Amino acid sequence: MPAAPSDVLRPLPALVSIHDVMPETRSRVQQILARLPLPAEVVTLLVVPGRDWQCADLEWLHALQAQGYPLAGHGWQHRCDPPTTVYHKLHSLLLSRDVAEHLSLSAAGIEQLICRCHGWFAEQGLTPSSLYVPPAWALGRIAPAQLANLPFRYFETLNGVYDARERRLIRLPLAGFEADSAWRAWVLQLFNGFNVHRARATRRPLRIGIHPYDLELKLAGTVFAMLEQVSDALAYETLGRQNTDLEKTEPRRS
Repeated sequence: MPAAPSDVLRPLPALVSIHDVMPETRSRVQQILARLPLPAEVVTLLVVPGRDWQCADLEWLHALQAQGYPLAGHGWQHRCDPPTTVYHKLHSLLLSRDVAEHLSLSAAGIEQLICRCHGWFAEQGLTPSSLYVPPAWALGRIAPAQLANLPFRYFETLNGVYDARERRLIRLPLAGFEADSAWRAWVLQLFNGFNVHRARATRRPLRIGIHPYDLELKLAGTVFAMLEQVSDALAYETLGRQNTDLEKTEPRRS
């Protein structure tokens, strides 16, 4: 969806994150960071703790945190058991494939996974940010009351960012580039165009989620083109201080 002439004159605030930070994506994440025209403190890195982290990989994470990059929780293994429910099977087919590990778990299992994720950072001498992003933005069937008792404050889903402390969902548009087929590229182009327009029209931050292999996939040419349009890059930590038209609602279970 091409931008209307009036659209490009409007501000485009954004929240930027890099997904799937793990040992096997280290070189690609570093390449993306080297090209990002943004300060470290507004680029949140979504770390997958349950991978095979070696000493050199952990030293790299420590160096990134020292540079100012916020480190957020992003699941545990980033892999799920074979889907058993109709919803999970459809979700896997259309969106998440084999990464939506929350959808394989009960509420108690989700709670344990999130706590384990948070605890890993302390075990490694790292400080996690207050943000948790489930793989594929699929939070699973867990009640808001349970989220309020977990160590993370913010939980990002497809709809927006849920503030568990304030019990409110901050609805925010989203853009992504993980298109490994012509069909996904076409759908994402429409999706991104709509959400960029929505962000400009409502003046709400656009969430820009970058995956490590995006620069090798079919929408590679659009990643930095979108980032160049950003007028103001924000940190996720600032969401709790914003008081503009925040919709107070419970998160939809996914």
